[in-house]
Amino acid sequence: MSGNLLVVHGGGPTAVINSTLYGVIKEARLHHEIDMVYGAIGGTEGIIRENFRDIGKISEEMLELLLKTPGSAIGSSRYDVSDEDYKAMPEIFKRHDIKYVLFNGGNGTMDTCGKVHRVCMESGVMVMGIPKTIDNDISAIDHAPGFGSAARYIAESVAEAGQDVKSLPIHVSVIETMGRNAGWITAASAAARKNPDDAPHIILVPERPFDEDKFLAEVKRFHEKLGGVVVAVSEGLTDKEGKSIVPPIFQTGRSVYFGDVSAHLAGLVIRKLGIKARNEKPGLLGRSSMALVSETDREEAILVGREAVKAAVAGKSGAMVGIRRLEGESYGIDTPLIPIDKVMLHEMKLPDRYISGNGMDVTDEYLEWLRPLVGDIPDYISFKA
Repeated sequence: MSGNLLVVHGGGPTAVINSTLYGVIKEARLHHEIDMVYGAIGGTEGIIRENFRDIGKISEEMLELLLKTPGSAIGSSRYDVSDEDYKAMPEIFKRHDIKYVLFNGGNGTMDTCGKVHRVCMESGVMVMGIPKTIDNDISAIDHAPGFGSAARYIAESVAEAGQDVKSLPIHVSVIETMGRNAGWITAASAAARKNPDDAPHIILVPERPFDEDKFLAEVKRFHEKLGGVVVAVSEGLTDKEGKSIVPPIFQTGRSVYFGDVSAHLAGLVIRKLGIKARNEKPGLLGRSSMALVSETDREEAILVGREAVKAAVAGKSGAMVGIRRLEGESYGIDTPLIPIDKVMLHEMKLPDRYISGNGMDVTDEYLEWLRPLVGDIPDYISFKA
């Protein structure tokens, strides 16, 4: 079946989302069944507006530049697709001779992918999903492209902040990570440690309810021992009732915007313990840094893009390219196709076995799972005991 291929980005970008786009274009060029490669400019909304751009014939120089470009080169969106929008898509694809559609995104995007697959079943359009999220909360896979680079960024950033705090140990530094309802990125800060007393000293993930008294007691213990304390905390930290520890500021659709959790915790330390404290929130820096991209993450992002093209050309539809870790001492993966129904809006939280008994650290098992994804974290020198 000959026709055009359309790539759609959804949700928040990652440092390697354009690497997946690179993989799609590279693979598409190898298949005579694909005439043109279109990018939906501005995500799913770009489909409705029929805002398509031919990106398959760019020069090799521009293609290679995708591997170094943060954000989404074709744009993304969190567009709320209506039933009428879905019904219109088969005809839109027909007008542009689009036979293959690839959705690259997270939970919400995979939900859209599944619904587009359903409305296109009678039209013969092949619809495939490609995983992407820094949050690492897509179910049915070992990990998602985008997470490894975000994890490496937070690990190196916490390691560097830890050296700063160790140099002048007079305050508590609270570093807030992205990740919404899942603590995968926050937990990755533990990769910063080379020695037992290295930062981070406390890790707070949303899978465990926040206990103010226990938190303050742990801060006090580390402050008395070390002088300087580094806390890594998730933006989605909640109390025992499952409510955010800071009030919401704004909500639209699935997205809820809260005040800074790190600022709240720093304020608690100052008011309740009388210890100097400050908060840091890397925010978008944590998902857009090309300087700290994980090479494993980039390679796997390219791979899933290529595999999605192969699957679509082979007549596969209604599935997402997965990542499954192979057993053995050395790290390796394969890429099984996962029915899209098993992925749509199913959220993968940090498992209990990866969280320490006191709920404020991670286990060695988590670190063993994480290390191949982030790579080596630099060593530092200190003459202090």
